[in-house]
Amino acid sequence: MLVIPVLDLKAGAVVHARGGERAAYRPIETSLAPGTSDPVAILAGLMGAFPFKTVYIADLDGIAGRGRNHDTICALRLEFPEVTFWLDDGSATPASVAALARMPNVRPVVGSETLLEAGDLASIRAAAYEPVLSLDFKGGVMLGAAEVLEQTDRWPQTIIAMTLANVGADQGPDIARVVDIVRRAGTGRQVFAAGGVRDKADLIALRRAGATGVLVASSLHSGQIKAGDLEEIAGQ
Repeated sequence: MLVIPVLDLKAGAVVHARGGERAAYRPIETSLAPGTSDPVAILAGLMGAFPFKTVYIADLDGIAGRGRNHDTICALRLEFPEVTFWLDDGSATPASVAALARMPNVRPVVGSETLLEAGDLASIRAAAYEPVLSLDFKGGVMLGAAEVLEQTDRWPQTIIAMTLANVGADQGPDIARVVDIVRRAGTGRQVFAAGGVRDKADLIALRRAGATGVLVASSLHSGQIKAGDLEEIAGQ
């Protein structure tokens, strides 16, 4: 099972995501890099805890349409050339996703909340760009074009089941949602869970629910998930 740490970027800093209420996010405080919210320092702290090969970046400014943190992301890519970055910066057109795909060590993530029409996803994939699709849920409803959830034939090979209300809320993952997305995805696709993971028990529960991997932030910074847990889960 693949555990992917998350960096939520806002105005050049790593912030602590809670419940999907982005206006309330504040710079992160973590024992992995005490006294700083600098993205390079935070990722160095994470890499010191475990040799992650993949890191997820949510560019919150880009997703909100308030500019992008590309300078920060370039600094991360240069500092950690061995890492593949899954990047959601709000890009949702063939041209913008293509621009991300041309960046070394970057795999574009397209969030459903930025897809205004289901056909936009088809256009991106038809242009030969194979992004990660994040199905973004809040309040039990998928954000963005509702048809995306039903038109599973248009889904790419890698899906994220993102429950925003559970992010940073210490209330556990939405297992039922993950089971449903795994069922819809069918064979041959990978489903990653995101939101609410507290500890190793949650990782095990998600693996049993059919998740290929999981996106994690708060429980890494709090120490609830430790290096030994990651080593154990990585081997399963």
